[in-house]
Amino acid sequence: SEAAPSAAMASPCLARATLGDGAAMPLVGFGTYLLPPERTKEAVREALAAGYRHVDTAEGYKNEAEIGQALRESGLPREDVFLTTKVFPGNPAWNAPAKGYSDCISACEASLARLATPYVDLYLIHAPFCQA
Repeated sequence: SEAAPSAAMASPCLARATLGDGAAMPLVGFGTYLLPPERTKEAVREALAAGYRHVDTAEGYKNEAEIGQALRESGLPREDVFLTTKVFPGNPAWNAPAKGYSDCISACEASLARLATPYVDLYLIHAPFCQA
């Protein structure tokens, strides 16, 4: 007789990788780039209902508030959803001043306020620009 498939095999959304700090990051996430704010809440709620447990956003996507609403309305405990957001570091070539340390801390605090959550699971530098 064959063994029953593991939960990760039954739903690819549940497969996880263990990060260096011990956090378990779902390998499949729901990306929200180009998802307009007026459609974000419903789309994220549907993704969570379908089994996604990783939601990816960024300050530049302008949909963090709606993602926070969807998370709260989903009924899922916050710790069951892995949440990624990103800071845009600026790009002087685009007339966007480079952000320093304190600017990045402020941007993170603003993202947390928009998401209405005390933490994110992963905070990334979005499209880091550097010059050699």
